[in-house]
Amino acid sequence: MAAASDATHSSGAGSHRRTTPAESQAGPEGNERLTAITGAVLLVLLAAEGVTILSLRSLLYWHYFIGLLLIGPVCVKIGSTFYRFVRYYTGQRDYVRKGPPAPLLRVLGPLVVLTTLGVFGTGVALGFAKSASSHGIPILFLHKASFVLWAGAMTIHVLAYVWRLPSLIGSDLRGSRAYGATVVVGGRGLRWAVTAVGLGGGVTLAMAAAHLAGAWQR
Repeated sequence: MAAASDATHSSGAGSHRRTTPAESQAGPEGNERLTAITGAVLLVLLAAEGVTILSLRSLLYWHYFIGLLLIGPVCVKIGSTFYRFVRYYTGQRDYVRKGPPAPLLRVLGPLVVLTTLGVFGTGVALGFAKSASSHGIPILFLHKASFVLWAGAMTIHVLAYVWRLPSLIGSDLRGSRAYGATVVVGGRGLRWAVTAVGLGGGVTLAMAAAHLAGAWQR
């Protein structure tokens, strides 16, 4: 197996650049960075969504708009996490070497995903419902209940990962200068393109369906 890194000298100033196998194959490092980038986008949007909760009567349209916009990045985040899950449990060598999340976060992960689907699923359903209940299903109650569960699980999730976001995203933006050497993780353009597509899809959905808030405003 090739060595983990090889030092190469650059022209001028006598500086050197360390390349790694990750340059040609992003692998788990690239997946981790995509998850971090999408997570940062979600934190900003969720903070904006939280502001709308403070005055739902006057900000209901924006509550719907941002909530629908969030669906795109949420899909990217769940997709990148699920991809890592599949690669690890199917024995892909790089992902096995990277290792799984901490035990608590492994248990918490499915709850975060299920409550996220509950919050957004019931939120979208409320847009199409003519009342807080539809066909005997208390949609508004389920929306609030899933939000409470989601908020608790997400708080732990965010606290566990948020401290790593600046280094992961900063590394991707500047080519990752770390420990005195430049580490390049392949697929940077694809990571940012996927993030942009998810965000663009969310914006498109929000522009197309945010008007559903009007029925509740009346």
